[in-house]
Amino acid sequence: MQAKIFEHEESFTLESGRTVPGFHLAYTTLGQLNADKSNVVWVFHALTANSNPAEWWPGLVGEQKLFDPEKHFIVCVNMPGSCYGSISPLDNDQQTGKPYYHNFPLFTTRDMVRAYKFLKKHLGISKIQVGIGGSMGGQQLLEWAIEEPELFEFIFPIATNAEHSSWGVAFNASQRWCIENDATWKESHVDAGLEGMKIARSIALISYRHYETYHKSQHGFTTDTEALGVDKQVFKSETYQRYQGEKLAKRFNAFSYYFLTQAMDKHNVGRGRESVRTALQSIKAKTLVISISSDILFPTSEQELIAAYIPNAQLSVIDSYYGHDGFLLEYETIETLVKDFVESKPPAPKGELEKQVTG
Repeated sequence: MQAKIFEHEESFTLESGRTVPGFHLAYTTLGQLNADKSNVVWVFHALTANSNPAEWWPGLVGEQKLFDPEKHFIVCVNMPGSCYGSISPLDNDQQTGKPYYHNFPLFTTRDMVRAYKFLKKHLGISKIQVGIGGSMGGQQLLEWAIEEPELFEFIFPIATNAEHSSWGVAFNASQRWCIENDATWKESHVDAGLEGMKIARSIALISYRHYETYHKSQHGFTTDTEALGVDKQVFKSETYQRYQGEKLAKRFNAFSYYFLTQAMDKHNVGRGRESVRTALQSIKAKTLVISISSDILFPTSEQELIAAYIPNAQLSVIDSYYGHDGFLLEYETIETLVKDFVESKPPAPKGELEKQVTG
C-alpha cells in the first residue's frame, strides 16, 4: 500500500529551538472513520519500520485481526527522520537547495507527536479510541498521552520507557560510533556510512534479542562448514549478524539511523514538566502497560515505573524468550491482553494494581 503524504507548509519550531519552514509526513490509513468518529486506532512504529503496520505487525493489523479495517480507522505515521517518506536527512534543505544529510534538524519524540497533531486535525480526528506502540513507538505514545491527556481512551505502551536509559544510550552511541568510523560517513551522498550502519545493526540486534533466543535459533555451525576442520567452521550466529546488517542496508540509510537513535536517546517525558512522575501522572487514558520478561534493552523495571505513576494503570508481563523483539512476535498474547483490557471493567485503584504474568 502506497503511503499518503501530508504537507504542513507553516514554520515549525523544534525543542532544540531550530525552526523548519514546513514538513511533510508519510502516513497510512486502513479502514474508514465511522459516523461518530469513535473507531480510531493510532499505531506508532518503532525505529526502522514504516507507516504500514499491516506489513510489520501482520499478527495484529489486517482483515479479521485485532485491529480490523472493517471495524477500525487505523492510522500510522512514518516518524520524522525516517527514510520511508516523512521529512528526512535525504530531503532538500530549503535554505541551501541541497539535501540536509548531516545538517538535518533533530526531531525529538516530543517534536514528532507535536507534528502529528496537524495530521490528526487534517484527518478530522478529535478522539483516539486506542493508541498502541512498542519500543520507540511506545515512547511517542507516552509523549502524546501527556501532551493531550483527553485524546486517548485506551493506551497500550509496550516494551518501552518514560526516559531512555543510560544502558540504551550506550547501545545507540556505540552504533553511531560505527557509522562515524565508516570512511564514507563525512561525504554528502545517500549511501554515506552504510557499511558502518551494517555493523551498528549487528550491535543493536544483540540488544533486541536474548541469550536464549540465540541459543535456540543460532546455536552451532552453518551446515556447509560443520563437517570441516575446526579452523574452517563458521558459526550460525556469526553469519546471522552479517545477514541482519546487510538486510537493513538494503532498505534503510545511515543518516536516518543516526538521527533516529539520537531522538530515542533524548526521550524523557519529564523534560520541562517538573519530573517523569509528574508527567506520567497527567495521563488520563485507561492504560495497560505491557512488558516482555526477557527484554534486556527495555527491562520490566521500566514498565513497572510507567504503570506505577500513570493513574489506575495496569501492568502485564509476557513470558517470552524473544527478548525486546517479543513486542513484534508475541502478537497472540498481546491481542488477548488488549481485547481483555478494552472489554473489562475500569481498572482497580492504584493500591490494588495487579501484575499479571502471561505465558
